[in-house]
Amino acid sequence: MYFLIKWLVLTMAVMIASYLVEGIHVSGFFSAFFTAAVLGMLNVFFRPVLLILTLPLNILSFGLFTFVINAIMLMMASGIIPGFQIQGFWSAVVGSFIISAVNWIITFLIIIQQERETRNLIDLNKDDDNIWK
Repeated sequence: MYFLIKWLVLTMAVMIASYLVEGIHVSGFFSAFFTAAVLGMLNVFFRPVLLILTLPLNILSFGLFTFVINAIMLMMASGIIPGFQIQGFWSAVVGSFIISAVNWIITFLIIIQQERETRNLIDLNKDDDNIWK
């Protein structure tokens, strides 16, 4: 269930990025859905390798080079999914920033909601002997 929620959140982030960034075009929900799947696969298999290879650049840029790696992942996904197009590197960089931010915010809100639902509260009362029970 958690996997499906993360997939839908990433789909929503891709659609929001296509709405906000002029150089990113998604033809519909299913294109965004499959783009999220491809991005997930690319992030699992290629992103760790790219992060290790570019570790010195990432350290020098205080982690900002990660957005360039995410932009490369977006451009790779646009080459695979026919209904997902990115026009230019900077559109991919801005899109990767928006997708990361939206994904983080929505995931954070979901986690907060889950914590509120699973939180157990204990009521303590003092009895006549001044003991908390």
